[in-house]
Amino acid sequence: MGWEPFERLHSRYDSWFSRNAVTAENEVKALMKAVEGAGRPCVEVGSGTGFFASRLGCLGVEPSVNMARLALRRGVQSVQGRAEALPLRDSSVSAVIFVVTLCFLSDPAAAMAEASRALVRGGVLVSCIVARSSPWGQHYIGLGRAGHPFYSIAKFYDVDEVESMAVSAGLRPEGHFATLTYGPLDEPREEEPREYSGAEGFVCSRFRKA
Repeated sequence: MGWEPFERLHSRYDSWFSRNAVTAENEVKALMKAVEGAGRPCVEVGSGTGFFASRLGCLGVEPSVNMARLALRRGVQSVQGRAEALPLRDSSVSAVIFVVTLCFLSDPAAAMAEASRALVRGGVLVSCIVARSSPWGQHYIGLGRAGHPFYSIAKFYDVDEVESMAVSAGLRPEGHFATLTYGPLDEPREEEPREYSGAEGFVCSRFRKA
């Protein structure tokens, strides 16, 4: 899948975080819970405009130059690169983060394998997704069918599919942390992350390299 829509519509993409501030903060809390205790350095792959990487203090890998420029305003240093061919040495980072990145990749399994390659032994990978079977996933799929510039090129996954890709890449599951118990058309409310029950919209799965 190409990143041209993100290059062209970077400001529209970034405005989602201010327009959906409560939901975005709930997602940050789930990510922070999943990353808890992971070492440094950390890298967010597909770091976009740096909203999440800036909260974690991570470096970014991002193919879109315009997205990376916005990330720099948040203090996030990014290198240009693709998830399927990371510009990282073997066993060079302690944590790799994907936040709603896998759904925009042509080969997410290859991205998982690349992340595993770059991780040190005992390193942590966290992958956050909008679960396909959740009300949020179904809402975004509907928007994609209606021609939304981002969701129309996305392929959403469920937690078991992400776990299968991670295990195939030599990573061991350590837990799934979830949020967004309300629906995409409901009034947003502040939430604390919880163990994934199968109903939440946003799920951060934690894995460790053996």
